[in-house]
Amino acid sequence: NLDTQRQQAEQQARPGVEKERKKAEDEAGRNLDQDAMAAISETQKAIDAIASNKSDQALAAIERATGKINVLLARNPATALIPVGVRVEVIDAAPYDTKAIKELAQQASAAVSAKDYPAARVLLYALTSEIRVRSYNLPLATYPDAMKDAARLLDQKKNEDATRVLLTALNTLLAIDRVTPLPLVVAREALNAAQAQSPNDKAAAQTLVQAAKNEIARAKELGYAAQAPDYE
Repeated sequence: NLDTQRQQAEQQARPGVEKERKKAEDEAGRNLDQDAMAAISETQKAIDAIASNKSDQALAAIERATGKINVLLARNPATALIPVGVRVEVIDAAPYDTKAIKELAQQASAAVSAKDYPAARVLLYALTSEIRVRSYNLPLATYPDAMKDAARLLDQKKNEDATRVLLTALNTLLAIDRVTPLPLVVAREALNAAQAQSPNDKAAAQTLVQAAKNEIARAKELGYAAQAPDYE
């Protein structure tokens, strides 16, 4: 019974999924740059100061942000993006039945062909089963220029224009996603459990092995590097 196998595999894998999520979160958090985060914070302070008609405080915040960015440029001359924030979430919206996955994929393909992109996005979201690590990165190529422009506009008493420049800088942080397919996490945990149970309960171990095969098939159908040799 595929549903029973899936439930057993999921029960075995639940601690593994949380462990994988926490591991991804910790790794991403260690990569965050404190100077870049400080530059973002000072930019927000400048926006708040402008809103309170405190141009001197806004200029001071911009100067502090510029100082942090200069440190980043000196320390990372060949790096275009510096991570300043991270969000980790578990998204498990995909069907468990591979037939249903194929049907959704066909519908999504048809929606793209018809240029019905809003419908395609909804359908593609329904083909998601992953731990997603989204990092937000400060672009060193453009952020310094934004600080200079904002300072110049403040000197010219163009406060609204300066605010727009600063907001645009904050809104152009580049988001980069890295995903771990949930079906592969479940499959790995199911196989580990099967190995542990095999000496005492071969039937239960076989059930877990079959559940792992089903999860691997799901991962392939969901498009997670379907041609990767690791699947074999």
